[in-house]
Amino acid sequence: MNGLVNYVSCALLWLGLAAKAPDLIRHRRDPYLRAICAVLGLAGLCFFLGAPPTVGAVNRLGGVPNLAAPLTYASITAYSAASQVLIVHWRGGPAVNRVARRWILVYTCVVAGIAATFALGDAPVERRTDFDTYYATTPFVAQMIVLYLVGHLAAAGVTTVSALRWARQVSGPLRVGLTVLGLGTLCSAGYSVSKLVAVIAQWTGRDWSVLVTGVSPGAAGLGALMMVAGVLIPLVGPRLAQWRRARRTYLRLAPLERALDDVLTRRSLRLPRPRFASSATRLMWRQTSIHNALSHLDTHLDPDLYGRTRRAALRETGDPDQAEAVAWAAIIAAAVRRDAVAPYATGHDPAGRTAVQVPGPDALVRVADALAGAVPLATAAEHGAAAPTGSR
Repeated sequence: MNGLVNYVSCALLWLGLAAKAPDLIRHRRDPYLRAICAVLGLAGLCFFLGAPPTVGAVNRLGGVPNLAAPLTYASITAYSAASQVLIVHWRGGPAVNRVARRWILVYTCVVAGIAATFALGDAPVERRTDFDTYYATTPFVAQMIVLYLVGHLAAAGVTTVSALRWARQVSGPLRVGLTVLGLGTLCSAGYSVSKLVAVIAQWTGRDWSVLVTGVSPGAAGLGALMMVAGVLIPLVGPRLAQWRRARRTYLRLAPLERALDDVLTRRSLRLPRPRFASSATRLMWRQTSIHNALSHLDTHLDPDLYGRTRRAALRETGDPDQAEAVAWAAIIAAAVRRDAVAPYATGHDPAGRTAVQVPGPDALVRVADALAGAVPLATAAEHGAAAPTGSR
């Protein structure tokens, strides 16, 4: 009777709504975002209104026994309509708005039917948890119960089929999200099925109220959790992948920053380390520090050493990208030593040498990998151990 499952499910759904609220504020006219927020908000409202303590409070404040029942059923119907609209906008097509309006019209009629049948019926005894089976044989009230259950079951069925069918045509986070959403709506269909079975059993003189009080809330709660996950996975998945890429690149660049640490420290070229920053911000900080050091070492970078080392590494590995990374590792290590010994000497004529172009972001990662694992080859090349051009 404490409604814990309802309130936890409501909190999860409204937490998902809170996560999407900033996007909705920035893009108020996006029908797709409006549909997602409507699904999350209305699903949470269904659980909130269906909790026994909320049922008692609504009935008491409204002054009508079981007033919470049609309100809950209307919110379930509205949620069903929002689910259909979400699927319509998710799939897209030339007639999106027309199809969405049809679903809204159909379920508006269902809500009107719920209100009319409740007004025509008589439900004087408050039932907070077993309203469906207690009034399963009451004229008009029984029709109201069947109407909302069939409406919810139809929406859950269509959403399940549409989501799982579409999942086979896409890939990545969208496919995972659609699969989870389809399974979640299939699970939530257990809410309607269990209640319909209990109602039909009541018509035949059997008391299967446990399906209403025990099975249906559990199916609805699990379905809500999976539905939130299904909606958020396609939205969070790309951001999570971006975060993982940024963090992986940040960690892989550590050997290169360590190799340049002496220059960065002596020349005060390192920016203040960001605290409590995102992975992308920390990555930008490390890349900026590396570029500052490489810019300072520009006159110490030896193109001849670069060429010798690259040719030697290319003969060794057969991989141009790896050979370039090893060559850069060699000239960076040599430039750091030259800067420490003769900070203002170039070691060669900058005007007469061929410039070595600073590597791009992807190449910098390979240079860091080379510094971590291919330094012996770089050192050998620096001391002339690498074979000169044309020796093989």
